[in-house]
Amino acid sequence: MRWTIPLLATSGAALALRHRILRWGATPAEAAAEYPGDMLVPAPTGCSTMATTLEAPPEEVWRWLVQMGADRAGWYSWDRLDNGGRPSSTRIVPQWQELREGDRVNATRDGRTYFTVAIADRPTTLVLRSDLTLPSGRPFDPRGPLPRMFTQGVWGFHLTELPGRRTRLVVRTIGRDAPRPLMAVADFLIGEPAHLIMQARQFANLRVRVRADENAPTGPSVASDPAR
Repeated sequence: MRWTIPLLATSGAALALRHRILRWGATPAEAAAEYPGDMLVPAPTGCSTMATTLEAPPEEVWRWLVQMGADRAGWYSWDRLDNGGRPSSTRIVPQWQELREGDRVNATRDGRTYFTVAIADRPTTLVLRSDLTLPSGRPFDPRGPLPRMFTQGVWGFHLTELPGRRTRLVVRTIGRDAPRPLMAVADFLIGEPAHLIMQARQFANLRVRVRADENAPTGPSVASDPAR
């Protein structure tokens, strides 16, 4: 009995922390809302909603989001962790401004792991989907049999215009994985904290980029830097 109260307190703190991690920066209404792409993963086992406000209109924010990719502009997060140490672009690159449903967005530079564009509705909705076999990380066709170990999910970017040429960016993830007992532990200890760290960093770097873009002198489009 003497361990009951400490255990309950620890469990309560862990649940409260997890609740905050999964709703970082989002209002209760944003966390409860449904977004395009939410229904693409059947019987989901996980969901997160994170949000920030950016000092630029949706069209400007979209230009940064649409050029993401390991072989494109990077991910604007911790580049040593998710971009092979290659710096994410600090420029808008004209040839990376088009994405269509069904296009691939490489998660790794060699293209062995990738996202598929599920929705691209400029400038309000970009939803990337992944269906990966574990532990190899190789993509699989979700229309066929599910692997014994897998993870699949959507990473959705939802932009709403605010007064004053600002954007509310809500990032919704919906996921499903198996075998569930093992993956539930991995999600709690690794996946969910890692997503918070990477997403919060991306928000911060996007704020810097769109602010600099908004304050830049008007004129022709910024020259591309495909070598970056």
